[in-house]
Amino acid sequence: MTSSADTHPVLARPCSPLLRESLPTNDLGEIPTATPWCQRWRERRHSFRHTGAGGFDPRHYIVEPLAVRTAKEFVLRHHYSGSFPSAKKTFGLFNISEGEPRLSGVAVFGLSVSRAVLERALPDLEPNVAALECSRFVLLDECPANSESWFLARTFDALLTSDVRGVVSFADPVPRRTITGELVAIGHVGTIYQASNATYTGRATARTIKLLPDGTVLNDRSAQKVRKQEQGHEYVEAKLMALGAPAPRAGCDPALWLRDALHAVGARNLRHRGAHRYVFRLGKNQRERDRIALGYQGLKPYPKRPDFCD
Repeated sequence: MTSSADTHPVLARPCSPLLRESLPTNDLGEIPTATPWCQRWRERRHSFRHTGAGGFDPRHYIVEPLAVRTAKEFVLRHHYSGSFPSAKKTFGLFNISEGEPRLSGVAVFGLSVSRAVLERALPDLEPNVAALECSRFVLLDECPANSESWFLARTFDALLTSDVRGVVSFADPVPRRTITGELVAIGHVGTIYQASNATYTGRATARTIKLLPDGTVLNDRSAQKVRKQEQGHEYVEAKLMALGAPAPRAGCDPALWLRDALHAVGARNLRHRGAHRYVFRLGKNQRERDRIALGYQGLKPYPKRPDFCD
């Protein structure tokens, strides 16, 4: 069995016997809640922190609202998806242990692609106003174990003061690789949400996704931007051209160009069983939280392992 120190440089240093526990496997996306590992990111590559390492001191961190532009730069640089969603509330986790605040994590809460996603999960709350989607949550590998639950709790406190009463978040359990086989998305089961007592409400709708050669996904909304030449289509087209697609010719049909571009770059179809859906009801106390209706039945047990894929 390969040790974590052999495969994860951030763990390759002397440590106690507890911290020498091996990661279950290099390709395991997100360590199940039954095991003591926390995931971290840098430059779109994952690593892990052992909860036994400790080290988190809330006196060394603050959470502040963050400019969308700053949040976007951070997410695009570090998150495996390489994309940034529509954002309404963005927060930064700042390390202040050395005096000058250093951005170490970002949480993004924004508009769902479809209002129905929020309406079905939280039927009593106005979608995209009182209910938001947590679409990105990224911590750098410098953050100690257990940082994420503290960060998430502080963002919920801030949302509550701005009359947000519900949050829906999805964990994508499907690992993804580049066309050359490099693992870029490792499969999430929602460990942080489980640790924060979210209500698990099952999976979103199964579908077929379009996987690009760099391991990222061209989602339906991005494809529609190209077909209809809506705002943001230039970014999608530039990404495809960077992967080897020809530039659109003047007067060409955008839908036909997209079809040919996807063929040119070698995009693949991947059957997706649906992301895991979690719901948070926000309130000052349990009574306030219980008053918020759930559109789905809460399910137990929590999912523990990522999906398998070809």
